Amino acid sequence: MRTDKLSGVTTFRISEAAALLGVSADTVRRWVDGGRLPAARDEHGHRRVPGADLASFVRDQARGTAPSEHGERFSSARNRMRGIVTDVVRDGVMAQVEIQAGPFRVVSLMSREAADDLGLRVGVVAEAVVKSTTVIVELPDRD
Repeated sequence: MRTDKLSGVTTFRISEAAALLGVSADTVRRWVDGGRLPAARDEHGHRRVPGADLASFVRDQARGTAPSEHGERFSSARNRMRGIVTDVVRDGVMAQVEIQAGPFRVVSLMSREAADDLGLRVGVVAEAVVKSTTVIVELPDRD
């Protein structure tokens, strides 16, 4: 992260933006090259993403208003995490599906039929959609 002394604009290197978004630097480069995320070259020829544009991009992604690669979907769920399926355990009726979405591990229990219909298997890209009315309370470590 760097803040220009004259303009006061904070910018991020491609790798810094990628780390903040939990994606690879190549993914951020593709977004920049595709015009989805603005960036400009600095005096050394490196691409830098203005902080305000990065924040707007992240906000649009979170709201689902950013252009979708997979078509439009309408849902009241707002917590969406795209990731890769790392484990699927099926029994006669149920399936436990584990997804790694950036730094987050998400585990879902669903019917085996649903997992089969979705074609869930290790290595498949999937989106975990979380809509919950339950809040879990944990106690901090005690001395």
